[in-house]
Amino acid sequence: MNQLIISTLIFSLVPFFMILSLLIFLPLLLAGLLACLPDIFQKYFKWLVLGLGLLQLGICSWLWWIFDRQATGYQFLEQYDWINISLGLSGKIVIGYTLGLDGVSLPMVWLTALVMLVGSLASFEIKEKQKAYFMLYLLLYTSIMGCFLALDFFLFFLFFEFMLLPMYFLIGLWGGPKREYASLKFFIYTLIGSIFILIVMIGLYLSVVNPVATALEMGYAQNATLVTPSVIKNIQEAIAHNNLPPEALVHTFDFRYLSDFGNYLPNTLLSTTQLSLLWGLPARYLAFLLLFIGFAIKLPMVPLHTWLPDAHVEAPTPISVVLAGILLKIGGYGLLRIGYGFFPDAAQNYAFMIGVLGTISILYGAFNALAQNDLKRLVAYSSVSHMGFVLLGLAAFNAQGMAGAIYQLFSHGILSAMLFLLVGVLYSRTHDRRIDSYQGLAAKMPFFTALTAIAFFASLGLPFFSGFIGEFFSLMGAFNSLLLPRWLAALAGIGLVIGAAYFLWTFQRMFFGKFWLRTDQPLTDIDAREKIMLIGLAILAIIFGLFPQLIFDILNSSIPRLLNEF
Repeated sequence: MNQLIISTLIFSLVPFFMILSLLIFLPLLLAGLLACLPDIFQKYFKWLVLGLGLLQLGICSWLWWIFDRQATGYQFLEQYDWINISLGLSGKIVIGYTLGLDGVSLPMVWLTALVMLVGSLASFEIKEKQKAYFMLYLLLYTSIMGCFLALDFFLFFLFFEFMLLPMYFLIGLWGGPKREYASLKFFIYTLIGSIFILIVMIGLYLSVVNPVATALEMGYAQNATLVTPSVIKNIQEAIAHNNLPPEALVHTFDFRYLSDFGNYLPNTLLSTTQLSLLWGLPARYLAFLLLFIGFAIKLPMVPLHTWLPDAHVEAPTPISVVLAGILLKIGGYGLLRIGYGFFPDAAQNYAFMIGVLGTISILYGAFNALAQNDLKRLVAYSSVSHMGFVLLGLAAFNAQGMAGAIYQLFSHGILSAMLFLLVGVLYSRTHDRRIDSYQGLAAKMPFFTALTAIAFFASLGLPFFSGFIGEFFSLMGAFNSLLLPRWLAALAGIGLVIGAAYFLWTFQRMFFGKFWLRTDQPLTDIDAREKIMLIGLAILAIIFGLFPQLIFDILNSSIPRLLNEF
């Protein structure tokens, strides 16, 4: 009751329909403000961006608090017609500005606000071209938030594609010695994936009809609120029997209609009743494979991962934090929301393949991390390994595996951000990321040592840390899956042992023994700004490890709905 009263008071001050739009466009508005401010205000730019980050995290935390754990659909919906084009005998195309949250997207939105806030605080070390840097950072913020909030495929694709631009410049202008190569490689890989996603998006548009808008076009109701479930059922029956005039059909990109097989036209490329064949393969299976490749590049999955170590090594610390903490998660989220959501039949058919690729990513990433001497490359390959658990959990096609995959996305966002911040602490002092350049750091940097121990133990999956929960449920889902052999889950479990090996071996080499440093740079323990970032993330890793229900309570309503759709 108190929750309802407070929510009502807040909504009386901030219109309900603006909440999600504010999350997306406040960073864009601030970017416009920074563009207008003269350079004499440059010292305030970082504080403005930090203040925005605090506001965004506050809004997301409030949405988390008032989120209805029992509701099964999308909440906080914002829906407006954006593009409405009549195509004559080909019907109409309606592209909506549609936003919403459910139990899958809410943790990702909150994680975005958290990591972008941490990244803005880490960006205090950026000294050159600050106006351009923070404007690009804010554009990236808008793009990422839009991906997680969009419920229209066209709108999602715009945010997904636009994200390339600020990342390209943030790595290419503020990165390391090979920044041009790394930024171009990132751009090309992601662009190729985007082309595959675009092809499928066009195919879905040609195959799916919006039953509500079509009912309005047919004159069954005066407005959308009067379109009852029985009217929608009648429209879907008419769609199935091809009894609707072509000019009355309203094609859509809306996620809610793309996931309902009753809205697919017969005799179309992606029809669910009459499978079309392309090169001997059902078109729906081919479409899923294109989506899988597109999102697996972003995840990233072996062998499509090679852009990631280069991008991480050359990117400045704040951008490595954002890249590992958030951008990789869009790959997993897109695969679940779009690949699994619209093509569950194909996803089930390829479950074994996905599980094998996930296991390969786990082992390959872990072995490569074990062989690294560069700390950033070690963390980058550990990310490849940890994202393999996401694929394994999704391949399981059950509640445990799916919950584990989503939890792993969330947990890895916190832990990878912490790991890259720790690497940045050392690099900012010595400009050296080589593991064998350090020994006995515990004697000189006790706070840094303690926080590194937390990050390493949490990342290797020690119980009572968030990393354990995601990996445990992903593996449990794989062991209980009807689609995966148990030997595959057992093989993936070996990745946990190798993960423990490379983290513990690195910790032993760098922090134990007599103090020794390859360079003659002064080495000091973490400062107040670094403590705020690192201690905050460490506390969250422990909280979400001890109280996983904080996430599972959010997922409880959404996962059964997703499984029923599948």
